[in-house]
Amino acid sequence: MTLFTARTSPAFVDVPALAYLMVDGAGDPNGPAYVDAVQRLYRTAYRIRAVFKARGEVYKVPPLEGLWTDVGDGLGDRTGWKWTMMLLLPLGAPPSPVEMPAGVRLETFEEGPSVQVLHVGPYNRETAAIGRLLAFAREHGREVTGRHHEIYLSDPRRTAPERLRTIIRYGVTPGT
Repeated sequence: MTLFTARTSPAFVDVPALAYLMVDGAGDPNGPAYVDAVQRLYRTAYRIRAVFKARGEVYKVPPLEGLWTDVGDGLGDRTGWKWTMMLLLPLGAPPSPVEMPAGVRLETFEEGPSVQVLHVGPYNRETAAIGRLLAFAREHGREVTGRHHEIYLSDPRRTAPERLRTIIRYGVTPGT
């Protein structure tokens, strides 16, 4: 899906309404609450994958995504961070494909007009990419309307920090 590709130069993209598994939380993304939430999300996604497989259909679990608020500059105290972690559901997924564990929900998310950029490197070094992204939006007369959205293309357990690939995206006002 083209929504999972980006370049290191900012670009606009229109993101349609899509169904996601979501879980909300707060605090340090290295903390136990975050780890537990993401595990519940993936367990649910793999249960859905099994349902599709039993029907003879292929569902590849997509990259993890996160919506972030109250992160400040992203470098300081993380206890106040708020996040919604998400996994895209396949088209044709039934409204309630499996029993949802505590805190996991099915929700449609529509970002609409957006601006995005690919960041390569550690998460704590995203500031320059975000600056380029926001400047690009301003240069084109757009204002940010959405939460800080990250799409994690790399598995941090298997990828060196300097090789991590993350799409950074913000919803923006429509162009004229």
